Amino acid sequence: MKASAILKLIAFGLTYVVMAAPQLVALRFGWGVQRWIPLAFHRVFLWLFDVRVVERGRPPGRAATLVLANHLSWLDIPVIGSLQPLSFVAKSEIAEWPGVGFLSKLQRSVFIDRTRRKATAEVNATIAHRLARGEVIVLFAEGTTGDGNRILPFRSSLVGAARAALAAPDVTEILLQPLAITYVRRNGLPVTRRERPDIAWYGDMELTPHLKIFFDKGPLDAVVTWGEPIRFDGDRKQATAAAEAAVREAIRNAW
Repeated sequence: MKASAILKLIAFGLTYVVMAAPQLVALRFGWGVQRWIPLAFHRVFLWLFDVRVVERGRPPGRAATLVLANHLSWLDIPVIGSLQPLSFVAKSEIAEWPGVGFLSKLQRSVFIDRTRRKATAEVNATIAHRLARGEVIVLFAEGTTGDGNRILPFRSSLVGAARAALAAPDVTEILLQPLAITYVRRNGLPVTRRERPDIAWYGDMELTPHLKIFFDKGPLDAVVTWGEPIRFDGDRKQATAAAEAAVREAIRNAW
């Protein structure tokens, strides 16, 4: 690993230490700053490691919004997390990963255990409660990461949370908003089809070699495109299909 990458990792570790304590206190006492500390943390990470983000479209406003996004890599988290205050839906095993699990909890992620039959209903109830409070929740609708060259079909099961949120007495509208993320350039040059799997992290890939490629191969440019919000009318399969189509179109246009 390059010496410059090691110095950046040290700086990142110091940032982690400085920001984690205030976030823990903010979460403990319910202070509003808990929504903004993760955003600042992600922006520092992207600045340190030369990841530039171009944001297109109109991000969520004040309406309760469930974001349906494609998923390529762990890098999607800081890229999306740097845009505005929001939280993610994540697999339960991530909560146990060293370092990453703690960061996910500081982000106020919603964890789902896919091995439990009742997990989806429980997570839907949690997401619905937070949507009803006007929070923005990001769901990686493919259910896993892809290789960067294709999008897997979006799953509609967790979109049931939107239906549950609509049952809340003070909620009149729930929006589903498509979000497309694409890594388009590395070192100023277009990312080729052959190079995309080096950026993506999927399948049984080892994390350490993947991180070495990330640290050593230079600056990345990401394009994040917000699609037009879809007013949820209770039909989760139809709404999910519409969001998937919008994400596919946005990725084609990102290049």
